[in-house]
Amino acid sequence: MSTRSTTAVSPGTETSTDVESAFARWLTPLVTPDDTDRRADGSVSLRQFGYVRMLTCASGSLRLVRGPRPAAPGKEEAVALLVPRVGTVRLVQDGRGASVVPGESALIDLRRAFTVEHEGAARTLFLRLPLHALHVPSVPLRSLTARALLPPAGSGAVLPALLRHLETSAPRVSAPLGERLGGLVTDLVAGLVEDLAEDTEGPPEDDRHPLVVTIRQYIDRHLGDPELSADLIAAAHLISVRYLHRLFEAEGVTVGRLIQRQRVERCAGELARRGRSSPSIAVVAARWGFRSPAHFSRAFKSVYGHPPQQWRRMAMSGTADAPRARV
Repeated sequence: MSTRSTTAVSPGTETSTDVESAFARWLTPLVTPDDTDRRADGSVSLRQFGYVRMLTCASGSLRLVRGPRPAAPGKEEAVALLVPRVGTVRLVQDGRGASVVPGESALIDLRRAFTVEHEGAARTLFLRLPLHALHVPSVPLRSLTARALLPPAGSGAVLPALLRHLETSAPRVSAPLGERLGGLVTDLVAGLVEDLAEDTEGPPEDDRHPLVVTIRQYIDRHLGDPELSADLIAAAHLISVRYLHRLFEAEGVTVGRLIQRQRVERCAGELARRGRSSPSIAVVAARWGFRSPAHFSRAFKSVYGHPPQQWRRMAMSGTADAPRARV
């Protein structure tokens, strides 16, 4: 068992090797793991930019769970922008799940239950921003949580560059400049939410039929089954295929297209992993339910705009944030 401690690294910066405790103090209250042997080994560093907190976590396998209990009265409401740097992070919130890879980001509403986890070594950035500073209504924010996001062209591309600068120069940033940079980050995140909310398919989760949420969760759990289809889903939920399609009319996506897109996203997460033990494209495709490499290649290109071989090379070179997923 490793010794866990918290120390000051430089003025305005803290680091802790008690990963779960650091997140609970600096990000949001979490559910304490029952199994102490599964506690994450690694470190979390904190840097404050005005009212924006930047947490950088480098750890082995990690699981963070925020329960459904509401925040204590007077507790500041906030959101977090999750930005993987190394490894794939799995985020679940609002009945949705997403595998987020380097070059992408994801939003977490810290007021509601969520799960963040990854297997193996990873390095992840968390930007904690107070909700009142974003000036973003709840409806567009809820439509974007637990989705892998790519910045739109134009001003949205400034945010990734700014975050990279903050990571490398944080110890040298003065407090007054840090406050200005925190305000700039907040403005860019608010703009990102506004731009992407217009493209988000389907109604807010509150307006969805409860069975749609259940079916989406079922699809997420069975993506690796090549037999997964509208017929199988309808039978598993004791409804007709016609009624299943009617349920998804308001989602703006067919059941078949939803299955294919989520399979492609899982494959992309695995293909972005570095290391000599990275699986082949054919193995990844089969693992997530694709029956043939040719079918997988066509499906992947329809979502990311590039065939999987080319996209994997881009991911390995750190340029996989160039293509934007097509829906």
